[in-house]
Amino acid sequence: MGDLWKEEQTPWDRGTHNPALEDTLVQKSDILGSAVSSTEGKGKQRKKALVPGCGRGVDCFLLASFGYDAYGLEYSTTALEACQKEAEKYGDSVKPRDPDVGSGKVVFLQGDLFKDEWLKNAGLEEGCFDLIYDYTFFCALNPSLRPGWALRHTQLLAPSPRGHLICLEFPTMKDPALGGPPFASIPTAYVEHLSHPGEDIPYDDKGNIEAGTREKVNEKGLTRVAHWHPERTHEPGKDADGNVMDYVSIWRHQ
Repeated sequence: MGDLWKEEQTPWDRGTHNPALEDTLVQKSDILGSAVSSTEGKGKQRKKALVPGCGRGVDCFLLASFGYDAYGLEYSTTALEACQKEAEKYGDSVKPRDPDVGSGKVVFLQGDLFKDEWLKNAGLEEGCFDLIYDYTFFCALNPSLRPGWALRHTQLLAPSPRGHLICLEFPTMKDPALGGPPFASIPTAYVEHLSHPGEDIPYDDKGNIEAGTREKVNEKGLTRVAHWHPERTHEPGKDADGNVMDYVSIWRHQ
């Protein structure tokens, strides 16, 4: 992925946040709650949001405008340089959506999502993220790496009912036999992997996930609490008639 940034071959980069995430933060506040929490003895505290594979960081600035302290993680040095260029547009602070809530900070980190070094370097720990947003990370991974992806998200996500994972499911229309990245990412794939994090889920020789091979959600599995077609999304998430084919799902620990 780092080489693609160097070669400026980044077709997933639309230059702005996906409107589906913006709408989710507005329309699903009954599930997600406020970006600011009140804790007895500690007063008001900003919730932490993580965007793995954040690209140029556009989603982090959106989350900060809603009040979250947003952390963008990238493995690529070139992508982090793009983040810093994006940050120059905002100056010292991001304009808040709600002045009463205010805006959070934006922090960009370099590291491997599957290792702990970036967490330790930032003074963070597993289970500290109140919100995690995945859009182009799941679909960028070879399906053989998805068990680890699911397990890592369960480790980083705060306990229920505080922590929420938002997945913008894309591409749902792609033939799995075409490979990737991006690899075909249908709703069933998210269900199977997030319900059974760390477990190998079989795929057939055409790249289709074999659903229903695991009878029970394992003890580390996440529960899907919402699933819908968003009203808006980037153009690649629509069919030839302009119908939205992406899905958004929200997950939390059992």
